[in-house]
Amino acid sequence: MSEVKLDDIVSLAKRRGFIFPSSEIYGGLAGVYDYGPLGVMLKHNIENLWWSSFVTAWDDMYPIDSAILGPEKVFEASGHIAGFTDPIVEDLITKKRYRADHLTGVDITDLAELKKLLKGKKSPDGNPLSEPKIFNMMLKTYVGASEDSESVSYLRPETAQGMFTNFKNIVDTFSPDMPFGIAQIGKVFRNEISPRDFLFRLREAEFMEIEYFVHPDKWEEAFEEWRTGILSFYKKLGLPAKMIHEHEIAAKDRAHYSKRTIDFEFDFPFGQKELTGLAYRTDYDLKHHQEFSGKNLEYRPKDGSKPFIPHVIEPAFGLDRLVLAVLTAAYSEDEQGGEKRVFLKLPTDLAPIKVAVLPLVKNKPELTKKAREVYKMLKDELGNVMWVDSGNIGKNYRKMDEIGTPFCVTIDFQTLEDDTVTVRHRDTTDQKRVGIKELNDSLGLE
Repeated sequence: MSEVKLDDIVSLAKRRGFIFPSSEIYGGLAGVYDYGPLGVMLKHNIENLWWSSFVTAWDDMYPIDSAILGPEKVFEASGHIAGFTDPIVEDLITKKRYRADHLTGVDITDLAELKKLLKGKKSPDGNPLSEPKIFNMMLKTYVGASEDSESVSYLRPETAQGMFTNFKNIVDTFSPDMPFGIAQIGKVFRNEISPRDFLFRLREAEFMEIEYFVHPDKWEEAFEEWRTGILSFYKKLGLPAKMIHEHEIAAKDRAHYSKRTIDFEFDFPFGQKELTGLAYRTDYDLKHHQEFSGKNLEYRPKDGSKPFIPHVIEPAFGLDRLVLAVLTAAYSEDEQGGEKRVFLKLPTDLAPIKVAVLPLVKNKPELTKKAREVYKMLKDELGNVMWVDSGNIGKNYRKMDEIGTPFCVTIDFQTLEDDTVTVRHRDTTDQKRVGIKELNDSLGLE
C-alpha cells in the first residue's frame, strides 16, 4: 500500500488549482469534481499519451465521439437495464443509503445471502437497517416534451455502447480488415450509492475505452497483446511496477458479458483498487444489438469466407482514476534547508507546466524585460511555460515544485552581463548556469 495520504493529495490538488469540489460555493455535490487549470493540463497530457499509445500508433484504430444520451432500447440490449445494479440498504432513521455488500465486507449481490449477513447489523450512524434491495445505477431522463415510456433515455454508464451501435457504420464506411478497433474518450454517468475516495468513485467520470474486434479464434492473442500494452502504458505514466497488480477475475464475479477479465489494480492511499479493466466480451454485445435492432451486424471477410459476428477485447481506462494514480505515484516529500519540501515528481511529458521563468526581482525593469524575452522564446518553442514574478524566489521554487514543474529558469543580474540564466531542477534542486542560446537544448524538452 502507498504511504501517501489521500488528504495530502486532496489538499495539494485544491491548493494548487488541480481539482476543486464541484459547486463548492453551494456546498458541493458528492461524487462530482471540477478540474482547475493545472488539472485540465495534467488530464489532457494523460489523454494525449493514451491517444498516441493506442490510437495513432495503431494502423487499425478508428476514433469516434458518440452521444452521451442513449435510448432505452440500447441499454436493454446491452444488459444494463437488468444487470447494472448494486445491492443497497437504507438507514431507517436518517434515510441514508449504503451499499449492502460494503457494510457486510463480502463482495456478493445475492439478496438472500446479504440478508443473512446483515442480520443484527446497524448503519454507520448506529441505526437499524432496511432489508437489502437492488438499485440500478444508471441516470434516467426523458427527451422531448412529454415524460412517458416512449421518451425514456439514459445517460450512458460507459462509452462502449456507442462503439457497438456504430460498428456497422465503421464497417460500411471504411471497410476495415479484421482485427480493428473503435476508440473514444468521453463522459460517463453512474448514480453511485456512496461515491468516495476523491476521484476514485464518481457519479460523473471520464472514460477512455476501446472495443477491439477480432475473429473468434484470435481472441487469446489479442487479449495478451492488450495486456502487455497496458503495462507499457503504465510505465509511460510513471506508475512504478511494484504498485501495479494483475487480478484475474473469477467467473462468478465477472460482468455478464465477460468470458475473461483482468483488473489492473493500483496501490492507492486507501488500498489496492481497480485502475483499468481488460475484458473479453465475446460476441455478447453485437449479437444482442443485432437481435434487438433487427440489423445484420455480421462481418463479411474480404476473402469471401463465411460471415461471422466478431468477438471483442475491451481495455477500459477510467481517466479520473489515472489522474489520481499519477498524483499518488508522483507525490513526494524531502527536506531542503531544514524544511519539509513537497513536490510532484511527474514525468516531464505529463507535467502541466514544463518550465517556469522567474525574474530574480520584479521591480527592476531591465531584469523583467530580459525575463520576458526568455519567456517568449521558451513559450514559442514549448507552449506550457509559466511566468512567475510574485513573492520571493525561494517561495516560487516551492510553488513550482508542488505543481510538478521540472525546470525553473531564473533571470538575474548576471544574465544582463553574459546572457546566461540559472536552471533549477525540480527533483534534485540542483542549479547550473546555462547560456540563453543553449537553453532549449539544455532542457531537453520538445
